Amino acid sequence: MAVGDTSKTINNHHAATVIYVVLATAAIAGALLGSSLSPEWRWLHYLTKPTATAFLLFLTLQIKHPASRHYRNAIALGLAFAIGGDFFLMLPQDYFMAGLICFLLTHCAYIYALLSDHAAFKPAVFIGFAAIALLIISGLWSSLPDGMHIPVAIYAVALALMAALALNRAINMTIADRSTKQAAKIAAFGGIFFVISDSILAYGRFRFDIPLNPVWVLGTYYAAQWCFARSVLRDTND
Repeated sequence: MAVGDTSKTINNHHAATVIYVVLATAAIAGALLGSSLSPEWRWLHYLTKPTATAFLLFLTLQIKHPASRHYRNAIALGLAFAIGGDFFLMLPQDYFMAGLICFLLTHCAYIYALLSDHAAFKPAVFIGFAAIALLIISGLWSSLPDGMHIPVAIYAVALALMAALALNRAINMTIADRSTKQAAKIAAFGGIFFVISDSILAYGRFRFDIPLNPVWVLGTYYAAQWCFARSVLRDTND
């Protein structure tokens, strides 16, 4: 693909990012206003929370010349599962387990995408994220309701593995991978943002009362999803 075509695609993506930021901000505002001002404001959250992720999915599928179609399709699949997770977690009824399963499938799709490059493994990266998973699980263990210990532990392991693979892939990009080197770094940030978002969500639900919780959970979540969607694009210097 020519540099001009790539630049045009990225410019279009920048314009679409503005729309995405508006949708994500509206989702956060709806959650805050609905919990602190009036339940009637929840409609804004219901409307825009899954819509923001669906918009990212649409953008991802519209990329005609990704660095890797295999990677693009796996990321798109993860975003599709995430829309289901958004839907279940925003409902007033308790569908936490359904949301957890949807996002577990999202991480599995992202893991599949991140493994497509066959990057060499840096043991230190995986040891570090294994320690993070252990800290998350141990910190929540005594506060989890019956029946949630194993699902949360499995989810934490998948989350940590996804983030470790994203960072490992970025570290191991070589000159031969120039078309995705910058994109791999963006995906690594996506993995880190996802760990932060899900950790805050879990601790806010089961352990602590976190002030302005939707800001921290959704802010980092939408940043993570944007990073993964953006990582599908080729670098401009390809």
